[in-house]
Amino acid sequence: MIATRIAIGMAMTLVAFAIAGRRVNWLVRLLRSGQPAGGRWVGVGKVVRGQLTEVAGQRKLLKWSVPGAAHAFTFWGFTILFLTIIEAYGALFDAQFAIPVIGHWRAIGFLEDFFAVAVLVALTTFSVIRIRNAPAREHRASRFYGSHTDAAWLILGMISLVVITLLVYRAAQYNTGDLPFMGGGAFASELLAKALKPLGHDPNQVIETVFLLANVGVILAFLDIVVYSKHLHIGLAPINVAGKREPKALGALLPIQVKGETLDFENLDDLDEDAALGVGKVRDFTWKGLLDFSTCTECGRCQSQCPAWNTEKPLSPKLLIMALRDQTFAEAPWLLASTQAREAAEKGAESSIPASALEAHQRPLIGATGYDPHGDPLGAYNNAGGVIDPDVLWSCVTCGACVEQCPVDIEHVDHIVDMRRYQVLIESAFPNELNGLFKNLEKNSNPWGMSPRLRMDWAKDLPFEVKQVGTDIESLDEVEYLFWVGCAGAYEDRQKKTTRAIAELLNTAGVTFAVLGDGEACTGDSARRSGNEFLFQQLAMQNVEVLNEAGAKKIVVSCAHCFNTLSNEYPQLGGHYEVVHHTQLLNRLVRDKKLTPIAPIEGTGPVLSGADAAGAAVPSTVTYHDPCYIGRHNGIYEPPRELIGALPGLTLREMPRNSARSFCCGAGGARMWMEEKIGQRINSTRTEEAVATGADTIAVGCPFCRVMLSDGLTTQQAEGKARDEVQVLDVAQLLLTAVKRGTATEG
Repeated sequence: MIATRIAIGMAMTLVAFAIAGRRVNWLVRLLRSGQPAGGRWVGVGKVVRGQLTEVAGQRKLLKWSVPGAAHAFTFWGFTILFLTIIEAYGALFDAQFAIPVIGHWRAIGFLEDFFAVAVLVALTTFSVIRIRNAPAREHRASRFYGSHTDAAWLILGMISLVVITLLVYRAAQYNTGDLPFMGGGAFASELLAKALKPLGHDPNQVIETVFLLANVGVILAFLDIVVYSKHLHIGLAPINVAGKREPKALGALLPIQVKGETLDFENLDDLDEDAALGVGKVRDFTWKGLLDFSTCTECGRCQSQCPAWNTEKPLSPKLLIMALRDQTFAEAPWLLASTQAREAAEKGAESSIPASALEAHQRPLIGATGYDPHGDPLGAYNNAGGVIDPDVLWSCVTCGACVEQCPVDIEHVDHIVDMRRYQVLIESAFPNELNGLFKNLEKNSNPWGMSPRLRMDWAKDLPFEVKQVGTDIESLDEVEYLFWVGCAGAYEDRQKKTTRAIAELLNTAGVTFAVLGDGEACTGDSARRSGNEFLFQQLAMQNVEVLNEAGAKKIVVSCAHCFNTLSNEYPQLGGHYEVVHHTQLLNRLVRDKKLTPIAPIEGTGPVLSGADAAGAAVPSTVTYHDPCYIGRHNGIYEPPRELIGALPGLTLREMPRNSARSFCCGAGGARMWMEEKIGQRINSTRTEEAVATGADTIAVGCPFCRVMLSDGLTTQQAEGKARDEVQVLDVAQLLLTAVKRGTATEG
């Protein structure tokens, strides 16, 4: 019996390892074919911390409680049950094998059985989730829409077989006296043993051998299936987490890199002819990009949170990554071939490269797929023509919801922007509306194309002087803060009110500040996120030079996009400043009693809404919309809410999607300057959600959000879907209203 076990077990192992080893070798070579990606291994401490929190601690997965807990039990089940694999292989050679030292501990037997049962419960949970959210029932509302669901069911079945065969052979072991944990501990195995005991010793010995070999066989089959399927993440996720961007792949975008080195735009003429600005082919992705594609679990968490997907657009971060993975694998023979083989294939000569790989290589990465914008969105990927339709690429609002939700740290936004860069800088293929944006930024250094001489119009008629660098003061050393007004704050009529409110509040609090006036230019956020890295570099270097000459150290901004660019991206160009968002600074001033908000006087009505029919004051309600670029990208959630909570007479009503799961206004990623021609407008969807709270006011902390939600509210009010008294205001305006009441009372 033992000889049979050894022969069959070893034969299965050698075959399975040969099959898996060949695939693993191919994958390693494929991933190494990617471009260099510098700065990925940021120190042992951070790598270990990432493994402990995200891999072992399942931090991101547990953001979704039920599926997260099920996955955590499965992960830890695999970890603990690795001991049973050692025991199974030992049992091939010795029926009574036990792991040295711990092999007879009842606690180990208990843990193994506990996690075996826990895994079965988790698999049942996964099955229920998949049935309830099946694409056939929920269509594109299902996060599994477009995923390889058949493969997922196969894996669930294989894991179930691993656990079932384990418990059966352990139950038989108990009856034959071969189980290392006799007399307690392995509770599930002992319970099942009672059902097998009437069969007698010899039948139980046969069952033990058959199911032991079955357990080993299923484990080996599972190994081979994993390395050839989407479940590669079991092995690749820890590596992907270890190589993630630190502190996170949100906030700053990376500059264009060529062969692992940051591109110097002043020396473009020195570039090799084949150097790619951005990503135009699979071969242009870094090894981290190729690893991202291979690591995708197809769980659809990113898809479920994506504003574009949720408003009937073809962009699904999941489907995008899957399409890039499929293209990478299809093109792999080309990527791994020698230069001579590539040249021969292109000339039509005999080559080791299959015709299918050559055809895949010749497909444009971004190109019309012939899909119907009103039909099946799957047609926008890997269809006739390009791999990814332009509508997919340009639907992204770079809100970061996909990156925030991804449990294996895939960097979707980075890949999308890199492909946009190639389209803009090399192909000159981008939405027509961006032509106007680029021209306005080039000519007048602002998206509206207005004269720099009008940048100070917002300050007219203020009851105090707004100091300007170079006119009223020589250096910013003379004041506490530089107030970065931003293009919207200077030119957009609605945002001018926010700019004035911030200035009045700072003046009331005794905070000295100055502005750059016409010395300020657009930070370049929209240029960079639309792919025009060259234009971003021009604007950013111009601003950094001005800021450094003025001695800027502390900057307060009202625009979430300016905040992100100044604090996270200007350091790439030598601009290092302490940047605060206006909600952070104003909240601090209220906490320090330098600003005192006052409640409405009884009988005069609340802060914002009018009195009720009897003329008595009624509480005013407000809902707060998190701007993506201070929220997800920079983790600023509490200061705006704390500030709203400090305003007497105001009640905060949260929208269902808030904080880290907030829904974008639709303006990010340069979408502010492009028309939405597919599906429902993102700003309309978000406005509907805000109005549904019943709040009198929609509070914002970003000019882009204000424009988008104001436009959405105007439309809803015109259609009778929102009350006329509902309004969109910046948090600073709410505070100023309350502070002015106090000033009026004192006067």
